[in-house]
Amino acid sequence: MKQIQKSPDNNIRAFFFDMKTRVAIQGIKGSFHDEVAQQYFGNQVEILACDSFDQLVQSIVYDNCRQAVMAIENSIAGSILPNYGLLDQYGLSIVGEHLLSISHNLMAMPGQSISDIQEVHSHPMALLQCKQFFHAYPDIKLVESSDTAAVAKEISDNNQIGKGAIASQLAADLYGLQVLSESIQTIKNNVTRFVIVQKSADQTISNISKASWKFVLNHKRGSLATALNVMSDCKLNLTKIQSLPVIKTPGKYAFFVDVTFNNPDDYRKAKSLLEIMATSFKILGEYQSKS
Repeated sequence: MKQIQKSPDNNIRAFFFDMKTRVAIQGIKGSFHDEVAQQYFGNQVEILACDSFDQLVQSIVYDNCRQAVMAIENSIAGSILPNYGLLDQYGLSIVGEHLLSISHNLMAMPGQSISDIQEVHSHPMALLQCKQFFHAYPDIKLVESSDTAAVAKEISDNNQIGKGAIASQLAADLYGLQVLSESIQTIKNNVTRFVIVQKSADQTISNISKASWKFVLNHKRGSLATALNVMSDCKLNLTKIQSLPVIKTPGKYAFFVDVTFNNPDDYRKAKSLLEIMATSFKILGEYQSKS
């Protein structure tokens, strides 16, 4: 990222970027995060690969990049709870979302068949989502790894025969692997929701139709029902609700919700009422809905 000196008349942004915007992802090129970055930002993007979501968040906090792609939930596995905690802890803002249909493919070095494969390595979630496929191949050992694309790259770099990976078609193309079986996930309609995050809210986003909130309510009967009624009365559509314990306050919970809306006035009314009702209220993001 290049920092350019501001002129006295320009106090809008402290940083400008080269034609290629640097975006952090969890994993390496060929991962599903990389696929989302390419689809969302186009080819004018420079990928900053991170080993973990913690490292991804730190890359934004310390200005190594302006934005990051972060998986937040999967239609099969549910919410990625630690990522909600990271967004909240570091005060990051959601400025967009992207839905990716996940297709897991079994791949290996060219010239092999499934009968030649002794081990298959991949991310634990990928292995879990493809478990039923391997019931027909009981002799194949399934081994957990940190990243789908990283395994594909390792197999290619070291010409590993007899070892397979579960990864995206993009990974197979990048690392010259042969797909032995396509779309091996048990549930074919497998969608992961990714969010685009940055340090602070983007005031230039127009036509917002979705918001992510975090709020804490008084620990008494009916408080959550009252909050939900406010959203309903204000014509908000509650698309997600997730609770997490409030740290150092046993028995008390924070609620993370996503709402969509058609009328900005309805949204503003609901937001103002919730701010009064809640003991704490935080906007995690206001953006355009892609669902």
